[in-house]
Amino acid sequence: MKKWLSMTMIFTLAATVLAACGGGNAETPADETPAAETPAAETPAAETPAAEAPAGDIKIGMVTDFGGVNDNSFNQSAWEGLQAFGEKSGVEVGYLQSAQDSDYIPNLNQYVQEGWNLVWGIGFLLQDAMLEVAKQNPDAKFAIIDGVVDAPNVASVTFKEHEGAFLVGVVAGLMTESNKIGFVGGIDIPVIQRFEAGFRAGIAAVNPDAEVIENYTGSFADAGQGKAAAATMYNQGADIIFHAAGATGDGVFNEAQEQKKSGKNVWVIGVDKDQSITFGNEITLTSMMKRVDQAMMTVSQSLVDGTFAPGVVNLGIAENGVGLPENNPNVPADVLAKVQEFSDKIKSGEIVVPEQHQD
Repeated sequence: MKKWLSMTMIFTLAATVLAACGGGNAETPADETPAAETPAAETPAAETPAAEAPAGDIKIGMVTDFGGVNDNSFNQSAWEGLQAFGEKSGVEVGYLQSAQDSDYIPNLNQYVQEGWNLVWGIGFLLQDAMLEVAKQNPDAKFAIIDGVVDAPNVASVTFKEHEGAFLVGVVAGLMTESNKIGFVGGIDIPVIQRFEAGFRAGIAAVNPDAEVIENYTGSFADAGQGKAAAATMYNQGADIIFHAAGATGDGVFNEAQEQKKSGKNVWVIGVDKDQSITFGNEITLTSMMKRVDQAMMTVSQSLVDGTFAPGVVNLGIAENGVGLPENNPNVPADVLAKVQEFSDKIKSGEIVVPEQHQD
């Protein structure tokens, strides 16, 4: 049976996310020096309890999913959160990038063998690898974003992506001029399916006549595939595309920029971060913010404080874990008011957003 994080940790995490949701994600450039180049600690984490160690003696590392720390999306948000935590706390932080799924276990094991005090896995695809490594190393501590690992030494943080996607679906449904809207997903896994389901539900709630065109590219790290998918959708008449595809989504923005230059009035809805900061307000309609950075900071702080606890916490609109950026210059006030109306209904439980799209 899955364990759940202590109520204290849930409230702490939710409160931290709440405090942070007033602004956009930090845009500190990603460090290009991988953790593998950091000298290994001589004392294993199991022999040095985090609660008793000075912050400067603690090391926290993360293993990325595909796309790396410069994906302008999911991995980058996680790394920026961990970097910010390191700068604030004095804790040493690092990352190892995974180019393929066979890298997951070696990267996780490298941190364990080097004695890092907490090892993060970024993404659903690391779930099985982390379970295997966590069972083999019961004295090590792990945390994962977007996955649930049922082990006594793993903290799991998940998000209600469908709730945040519903809100940007409301924006798209109210602002489309062609009544054709696109969704570009990365790999067809439950977390991306939640994005699609919520997005479709939000559109249907305000514009049931709109047509949704979807394409799962099968990759989180192929901008070329994202560009090709977007080109097809725009050429089919879509004027707004929401992507949940990591670095593959860069190609969606690239195609939209070309379409815009040719005179077409098209938009992209970003994901995970406020992607207007990277790609500009000229092409970014809004973004579905997912506060991965704040989750990274909060759970990492619990290690330093000696309150780290295994289990699962799930963050949605009520916990301010997902939503729109603070600034949305391309979204009219009446549309934002409608977004707030639906947000309040989701928060109160009046609306329950589906996690799976029903054909």
